[in-house]
Amino acid sequence: MREAMNAGRAAVIFDRDGVLNLDHGYVGEPDRLEWTPGARRAIGRLNRAGLLVIVVTNQSGVARGRFDEAAVDRLHAVMRADLAQDGARIDAFYVCPFHSEATVAAYRHPDHPDRKPNPGLILKALADWAIDPGRALLVGDQPSDLEAARRAGIAGVRFPGGDLGDFLATLTLPK
Repeated sequence: MREAMNAGRAAVIFDRDGVLNLDHGYVGEPDRLEWTPGARRAIGRLNRAGLLVIVVTNQSGVARGRFDEAAVDRLHAVMRADLAQDGARIDAFYVCPFHSEATVAAYRHPDHPDRKPNPGLILKALADWAIDPGRALLVGDQPSDLEAARRAGIAGVRFPGGDLGDFLATLTLPK
């Protein structure tokens, strides 16, 4: 009984570009946001199931000077507002703006611990939200996403594109 009371929370952790939204290359401004088919429905389903929904995203567009962190925050605010219309939510966004080839010196780092495939963002989310790694699943579209999940000690699956809600319906989700 004591173990059950101390068990961590369950979560689905998403990469953003290419999973929750279509990846048009450096999506940093709200006017470039186009939700992946079924993504909003899928997030609502996860919320209703009592799962945390977390986003971990590399945003090298900040490092490359294409947009700033405030633009990323504005885009995430629009995502939250869109989801709220559906009665859904993303519990937290974790962003890594660092890149080894940054043109903005403040964001240049040869191998930042938060930049996937490194697990830093995932590890922060696990700690911040008391997530049980055994009850966490990362959904990503790139090998670096899956490698970050492996390094963080959580399960990871590759989203091949298409309807995200239909894809998630084929998976055994954390409980």
